[in-house]
Amino acid sequence: MSHIAVERNRRRQMNEHLKVLRSLTPCFYIKRGDQASIIGGVIEFIKELHQVLQALESKKRRKSLSPSPGPSPRPLQQATQPDHSPIGFESVGELGACCNSSLADVEARISGSNVILKIISKRIPGQILKIIAVLEKFSFEVLHLNISSMEDTVLYSFVIKIGLECQLSLEELAVEVQRSFFSEPVFLNEI
Repeated sequence: MSHIAVERNRRRQMNEHLKVLRSLTPCFYIKRGDQASIIGGVIEFIKELHQVLQALESKKRRKSLSPSPGPSPRPLQQATQPDHSPIGFESVGELGACCNSSLADVEARISGSNVILKIISKRIPGQILKIIAVLEKFSFEVLHLNISSMEDTVLYSFVIKIGLECQLSLEELAVEVQRSFFSEPVFLNEI
């Protein structure tokens, strides 16, 4: 009998917690009312909030930096990377590179045979086309793109496939994407 009462109390608490989670999460994140959908929607909402937090922290960091005329690459923590090793389908471990300027923060990291590319900047009309043009120019294929924005700050998160003919290092990729912020606009018919 006590086991049944304990289980009933556990289910009641779980349902109360799920109701609270559901009330704290915007309705468009939760597709159905079942437990798995509620938890999945909350996870997506938390991920989105985390990206917005990163964008705001980056914006704050950019405001505290003095404006510089061009991009300045700096490597992330790189354990075993030789300088300027080309990106390819070889096993290269956990690698990453950053290139920051007054206009944008660009980060590129290897993830398996793909690259995770994150760019935080002010909202600039047509910038996404310039970034995609750079990626295609250097034989990258966009597999996934997520765009999050808050006020005038935007976070572009790409998962890109590395083309066989690509010989760019992560540092070079970050610098090329950064340079797209300083170039002329790109229009759809030019891609």
